[in-house]
Amino acid sequence: MFDGLLELLWIVVKIMAITIPLILTVAYFTYAERRVIGFMQSRHGPNRVGVFGFKLWGLGQPFADVFKLLLKEVILPDNANKLLFVIAPVVTLAPAFAAWAVVPFSDTLVLAQVDAGLLYILAMTSLGVYGVIIAGWASNSKYAFLGGLRSAAQIVSYEIAMGFSLVGVLVLAGTLNLSKIVLAQQGNIFDWFMWPLLPLFVVYFISGVAETNRAPFDVAEGESEIVAGFHVEYSGAAFAVFFLSEYANMILISSLASLLFMGGWLSPFAGIPGLGDSWLGQGGIHWFLGKAVFFMFMFLWLRATFPRYRYDQIMRLGWKVFVPITIAWILVAALFVLTGVVVAGS
Repeated sequence: MFDGLLELLWIVVKIMAITIPLILTVAYFTYAERRVIGFMQSRHGPNRVGVFGFKLWGLGQPFADVFKLLLKEVILPDNANKLLFVIAPVVTLAPAFAAWAVVPFSDTLVLAQVDAGLLYILAMTSLGVYGVIIAGWASNSKYAFLGGLRSAAQIVSYEIAMGFSLVGVLVLAGTLNLSKIVLAQQGNIFDWFMWPLLPLFVVYFISGVAETNRAPFDVAEGESEIVAGFHVEYSGAAFAVFFLSEYANMILISSLASLLFMGGWLSPFAGIPGLGDSWLGQGGIHWFLGKAVFFMFMFLWLRATFPRYRYDQIMRLGWKVFVPITIAWILVAALFVLTGVVVAGS
């Protein structure tokens, strides 16, 4: 029994080792977003709230935001379904964090080495839409309900394109295990899946932007048009949970792009004369984090650059452009394997 308790305690420690840095990353991702977009638009981002009297470029701003949201009153609408109203944020957040259980940070750092890891990731990311639907319906508000329907339709539409794009990875890797998918890209930058699967890579990332309701696909919760969409009736900590899940999903999409298409923790310089034998040619968690941060930056760059699409344009792009492209390129990927251009799993 003592051994069982120790094993349970060790599992809890590993979960906290992933969850706490993830929450801090989400907090400072919001700070980075405002600073980066402020720089791109030639204005100041947050630069006043510091720590213990020191401004430190506004690094205390995320904590001020957290305390503000936690201390604000959570208002329950009179005619809302109160049970579902409270459950909805949790249903949205839980899958965003649970998906990290199978994400390998390096060849040894992974919470659960699951052979069907990619399938598990798809299952977890698919569950988040239920929180959106429940939040819109339980609020008993026409604005929230319409925002929930629009957001749910958008998420489901782009989830199909994203799922198809990952089928191409499965075809080339020959496995659903995320660690083995990374190892199938061993070599240098020219051995990464992003090259033979370039159209799927582009579709995956753009679909990830749309699925997380980020600009320029944030019409489902366009603040100036429909008053924040499905979570219009939420306030305080409940609203903060929706906010947390959105940014956690952005980090997850960025991390999966690194793992599935860009070699994860593998170095881009491995085996290259003059570089492969140096520290630059050694794989490690720093490569995984660096690639993930690059994609996180891309989320911010897109928001600062592109205007918002119309809803009909968003749906047309997902169904009439991305889905046909992914289906066609899956066949191309199968031909790559069949003809030996790419050897599956190597």
